[in-house]
Amino acid sequence: MSRPSSADVLRYTAFSADPDGGNPAGVVLDASGLDETAMLSVAAELGYSESAFLTAPDGRGGYTIRYFSPKAEVPFCGHATVATALALAERDGPGDLVFHTRAGTVPVSVTRTGDELRATLTSVEPQVMDVAPTDVAEALAALGWPAADLDPALPPRIAFAGARHLVLAAATRERLADLSYDFSRLEALMHRLDLTTLQLVWRASGSVFHVRDPFPVGGVVEDPATGAAAAAFGAYVRALGLAPDDAVLTLHQGEDMGRPGTLTVELRPGDVRIRVSGTGTRIG
Repeated sequence: MSRPSSADVLRYTAFSADPDGGNPAGVVLDASGLDETAMLSVAAELGYSESAFLTAPDGRGGYTIRYFSPKAEVPFCGHATVATALALAERDGPGDLVFHTRAGTVPVSVTRTGDELRATLTSVEPQVMDVAPTDVAEALAALGWPAADLDPALPPRIAFAGARHLVLAAATRERLADLSYDFSRLEALMHRLDLTTLQLVWRASGSVFHVRDPFPVGGVVEDPATGAAAAAFGAYVRALGLAPDDAVLTLHQGEDMGRPGTLTVELRPGDVRIRVSGTGTRIG
């Protein structure tokens, strides 16, 4: 199968209006001529945490979408979903889209305020699961975090909203900022538990959190802004009763990497699905 030319691969950042902030993603709006090997090759060449590839448009705002990190396909990626929705909105105008992912159907709405586009994705139905103490201990050992550095008010859990993430809460902002981990050891644990990232969080207030996401299974040390993990974290917050059913959470990510971004997580009464929204912009 043919490879896309450089003009066919768009580059967008998600969850920041600054090209130097947020999380960059590659976007191929017509990947119908690409097989899995070619998609993976494009993603590896770009080197972003994920790239998105659209196929099979249904003519009614629906698309099949696939996501690849530099090392493997992933079932769902929030920031690449936002980036793709913004790319489509710049081409076709804002409105409602439906992405058919390996994890399930993900509706996305794009709105414009002035010159700014904003995309809001609605997750698949989430789940929050217990995690074995031995697995938590192994994760902490790989991170080099003493157990005493965890926030006991936010216990470890595995959360899913399209992909699986281990949520670990740091007791201090300083603990979260000091991230230097054993790449191979953490990667091995994540493969065993079928995790996409670790969602490392610090609670600044009842609705504001700072987060970081190691992503060794994707061949990336850290993801700068992680929409899938943000959705999973929204489910975690709801399941543990840490916020009301109509809460709006603000997640700051990427600050410690020099790529600050902001993710808005919305919970709605009567709907278990989580909404994640943010801005974005084309890179170069």
